[in-house]
Amino acid sequence: MPLSEQELIRRQERQQLIDLGIDPYPANLFEVNTTANQVKEEFEQLEGQGEIALAGRLMSRRIMGSASFAELQDASGRIQLYLKRDELCPDDDKTLYNTIFKKVLGIGDILGIKGDVFKTQSGEITVNVKSLKVLSKSLRPLPIVKETVDEQGNKVQHDAFSDPEQRYRQRYVDLIVNPKVRDTFVKRTQLVNSLRGFLSNKGYLEVETPVLQPIYGGASARPFKTHHNSLDMTLYLRIANELYLKRLIVGGFEGVFEFAKDFRNEGMSRFHNPEFTQVELYVAYKDYEWMMDLVEEMVEQSAMDLHGATKVTVGSHQIDFKRPWKRFTMFEAIEHFTEIDISNMDEESLRETAVKLNVPIDPSMGKGKLIDEIFGEKCEPNLIQPTFITDYPVEMSPLAKKHRSKPGLVERFEAICNGKEICNAFSELNDPIDQRQRFEQQLELGKRGDDEAMVLDEDFLRALEYGMPPTAGLGVGIDRLCMIMTDSNSIQDVIFFPQMKPEKKEVVASIADYVDLGISEDLVPVVQKLGLNTIEQVKSVAANKLFNDVCGMRKKMKLKEVKNPTLDEVIQWVS
Repeated sequence: MPLSEQELIRRQERQQLIDLGIDPYPANLFEVNTTANQVKEEFEQLEGQGEIALAGRLMSRRIMGSASFAELQDASGRIQLYLKRDELCPDDDKTLYNTIFKKVLGIGDILGIKGDVFKTQSGEITVNVKSLKVLSKSLRPLPIVKETVDEQGNKVQHDAFSDPEQRYRQRYVDLIVNPKVRDTFVKRTQLVNSLRGFLSNKGYLEVETPVLQPIYGGASARPFKTHHNSLDMTLYLRIANELYLKRLIVGGFEGVFEFAKDFRNEGMSRFHNPEFTQVELYVAYKDYEWMMDLVEEMVEQSAMDLHGATKVTVGSHQIDFKRPWKRFTMFEAIEHFTEIDISNMDEESLRETAVKLNVPIDPSMGKGKLIDEIFGEKCEPNLIQPTFITDYPVEMSPLAKKHRSKPGLVERFEAICNGKEICNAFSELNDPIDQRQRFEQQLELGKRGDDEAMVLDEDFLRALEYGMPPTAGLGVGIDRLCMIMTDSNSIQDVIFFPQMKPEKKEVVASIADYVDLGISEDLVPVVQKLGLNTIEQVKSVAANKLFNDVCGMRKKMKLKEVKNPTLDEVIQWVS
């Protein structure tokens, strides 16, 4: 791709630094002793107490002759700088200020500065810069986000870097120019630390299990497939870590958990990313009712750790995580929102009910999948406050224990919040004969075309045959919980680098393509400088405008030896 005018200028500035004997990317460290935020918070202690050292990105400049103001941004925020030529350059050589700062540096360059702090007449805390060092020259211009205040006193942003695809693709730029994005990811880490601390303080052991698995299991989902060359075998990226964690319970650990990257080869939406994070927990000698109490306590504590309160604002809703949460059985929830009792329906009746309710279904769906679709369409979106949905049909839950008192159901719950599942839990199935039969039923669904049906894992069955104690298991979706805790509209907003379609690369015309159009080879750089990098772009410009632009750019580029085209020639280019 031809470089833009700004990119060319910045490369020239880089060379100017080198010509002045300044390395634009020095290797030696720059010792920092404070941050922008610390300076503001500790101003009273720092004022008059000597030199501070800061490093960060130059975000704005106001040059006023022999003195200037600028803004420096580090990881903690922004702070104003004051640069006075004779203090920055006390000797006769004023190059650092007159040439480097005023002419060679640009927005986005990374600098190290040293100086002392003071307050301006307007009361703004500022660093009086005594020395300045170039740490990294930026070769691409940053988007400049301008901010004004409207008549109501509200801040209004202009030229914001807000296009979602650009933001997700260039997260590094997003983090530089949109401070709220940085705050979201800081809160994500705080959320993970809160959950990890809660589970560790309960005495449970954090473990690691394989990401590459010979048999995928622990959930109903399509896997990503790969090949191990040395072993000459097919492996799968895990869709869940459940079956390995249960093996550890068989081995004698009584409480284990893992923060895991899982991978599901499924559709993408604002609630689904093919690579996602969840924490799974398994505790021996417990059941799903005990686990519901633990989930309430854990998520309530996380809200307190992040927000200092149990209430969190999400869009137009205020969600309260204070215990206890509301509870419905799955059949109760469906009857509550549809006024239809499906508890005794067979597969055909469920199919007819789904059609009646305008729920999309297909012939591969068995009884469990039909119930799941009805619940997902008619109930889930209405559950805004945290709610437990319990007692699922056995067909929906191949790894859960049969209900102790309700035939045909299993001891399972999901927590739904803001219309989406945030966690899933069971009293875990530990009867190896029952488990084998459930796996075999899943194989039959697979034969009917259900590509999310579970596969039979003989080694896991062998582990169960050694005996697994009664166990409660839990999986919490970190990304979705983080969406709620940070009031984010999309899962892509809480994942640093979400999966994206390949970036469309513009096919740039060759010199021969321009010449075939009738443009002389001498004029090709002029046309490219105008940003007309494809033949389609050239032809899209009106002939008169293109003629004037080419003549003007040739003059600006000082190409005196290159002849201007005639208007008739330009008309031929675009015809």
